[in-house]
Amino acid sequence: MAATEDVTESRLLLTEYDRIKEEQKTRIGFRDNLLYFTLAASTTVTAIAVQSGLAQLQLAVPVICLVLGWTYLVNDEKISAVGCYIRDRLGPRLAELSGARGAVFGWEIYHRDDASRSMRKRLQTAVDLFTFLALPMICITAFWCSPAVQPLLMIVSLAQTVALAVLGWQFLRYAER
Repeated sequence: MAATEDVTESRLLLTEYDRIKEEQKTRIGFRDNLLYFTLAASTTVTAIAVQSGLAQLQLAVPVICLVLGWTYLVNDEKISAVGCYIRDRLGPRLAELSGARGAVFGWEIYHRDDASRSMRKRLQTAVDLFTFLALPMICITAFWCSPAVQPLLMIVSLAQTVALAVLGWQFLRYAER
């Protein structure tokens, strides 16, 4: 009986908060490392393509950027969703249960009111678009300008271009948050 008395809604919500903040922290680290890995992988493939003279290898860069860019975007969305959940659901419920007069988990609201936040979000979106869209489009363009263009590879590069446009649209769509 004593064990059930220790389980309160407030404790459950605080435990949930700890767990989702840990998930958010893990996702932030993973997301940020995806940028570095994308740049390293793209640079490596480009260097190999240039050194070997095989321009068609440049078409590997869009694949790398599409897969890692989508993974980056999904993680970024989940990171934002955790913050939104804490601000809109978890914090208000804990404030209600505790009788707190102000917001619970104030950092979740405070850091969003920074005057420079909007500029930082725009700059981060520009970095994301450069990393996951501009770099692979440069590689596709380099391929198009090379003598290695063949019909099947041209179709592949056009499909990659469409996929990159969709990814770019998704980055812009999620940048509003």
